[in-house]
Amino acid sequence: VQLVESGGDFVQPGGSLRLSCAASGYTLSSGCVGWFRQPPGKEREGVAILDTDDTTRYADSVKGRFTISKDNAKNMVYQQMNNMMPEDAAVYYCAGDLYAHCSLRHGMKHWGKGTLVTFSS
Repeated sequence: VQLVESGGDFVQPGGSLRLSCAASGYTLSSGCVGWFRQPPGKEREGVAILDTDDTTRYADSVKGRFTISKDNAKNMVYQQMNNMMPEDAAVYYCAGDLYAHCSLRHGMKHWGKGTLVTFSS
């Protein structure tokens, strides 16, 4: 099983980025998927969850700005990030599990290695 994130980049306050995650060795649609992040010097935190019934959950800090989605045909999951703020700077991780419903507070079975989002002035 392999999850590979891409799309991390430098961004300015108010800017947008789209993160992508490609899965191999397992089918993303078989369970929940999510994005987590670890800001510099801080603990990892849940950002967005997408359950198998297409229910989504977001951290309060990103509600209204981030959107998680998936393309089952391509076996990929995405995160659109708009109106970004300096506190969004972090390594972002894609994750997946075999459960239908997952939590922002708990880890998942499969993890990518992360993609870095940093801010430029």
